[in-house]
Amino acid sequence: MSGGKSAQARAKAPVVEELALKVMAGDRRALGRAITLVESTRPDDRAAAQALIERLLPATGRSIRIGLSGPPGVGKSTLTERLGLHVVAAGHRLAVLAVDPSSKLGGGSILGDKTRMPELSRDPRAFIRPSPAGTSAGGVARRTREALLLVEAAGFDVVIVETVGVGQSETAVADMTDLFVLLAQPGAGDELQGIKRGIVELADLVLVTKADGELAPAAMRTAAELAQALRYLRPPTPGFEPRVLRCSGLTGLGVAEAWAAMAEFGAHQRARGGLARRRAEQAKAWLGRELSDGLLERLKDLPDAVRRLRRAEALVATGALNPPAAARRLIEGLLGAKSGAKRGPKPKPVRRS
Repeated sequence: MSGGKSAQARAKAPVVEELALKVMAGDRRALGRAITLVESTRPDDRAAAQALIERLLPATGRSIRIGLSGPPGVGKSTLTERLGLHVVAAGHRLAVLAVDPSSKLGGGSILGDKTRMPELSRDPRAFIRPSPAGTSAGGVARRTREALLLVEAAGFDVVIVETVGVGQSETAVADMTDLFVLLAQPGAGDELQGIKRGIVELADLVLVTKADGELAPAAMRTAAELAQALRYLRPPTPGFEPRVLRCSGLTGLGVAEAWAAMAEFGAHQRARGGLARRRAEQAKAWLGRELSDGLLERLKDLPDAVRRLRRAEALVATGALNPPAAARRLIEGLLGAKSGAKRGPKPKPVRRS
């Protein structure tokens, strides 16, 4: 069996090398194929994807990674396009990794950011890749981290990861980016109260969108309220105070100022060594995610684990056992079964005098 896998890996090695060279040369079609490869769940593709990432790692890490999140209807794609056009006009190469919601039934992506950012998608200095969120939590796709490394290897020096939508659990993007940008819309005070501190306290920059026309006064009030609220929170990045700016994806108001703040953040992090520390934390977070996801996948391939899981599900479904107790029993049973460990003797009951 192992010999077959080795032969298969050797057969794919030239293909991986050719794909890596094309990606580093900036071939957009090759980049698209590379992202498709790392997103694949086929076992043989996973091995090739890992080899590809390892081959390209020396060419990564030279971009500023920006996470961008906000509630549905805040205008993420509109603002991202306007910001992206400004970024490429300033001489940068921009990649947008947009995570779209997925159908619970079919699993496919419901929306497509290429259709929502038509002008930016036609610019040769920009690359837009929508990916379905699938079953991943946290607002990002399972392989967003790998896709980020691939676009860096292709020479894109600014990467925006646009999440599905805001929520208390949508903080995974902060674990893979250098700068976390939260979008809010005019009159968002009550909305942000519902979000609580979980995501707001991670924001390095807050942009109040739609700050034009009739909404301009409301945007000004919201920006002032948010700026006041942020004073009570500890800055997520030491030495860099979070800022609140007003902007408009339709008119371009505040877009230049927003990019200037992002560029200043990147320079601040590099000068103080903060970027290296943050990248180290990103690597550790990636390891933790891979361990948890990988262990779950491997357990599903073990017949004994599947049988134990089915029994636990039946007990939970009938109310005979609560989910935490079932999970604990399942973990203990699997760990004991795989390690060969035996439980010690039961403690003797204590006699009451």
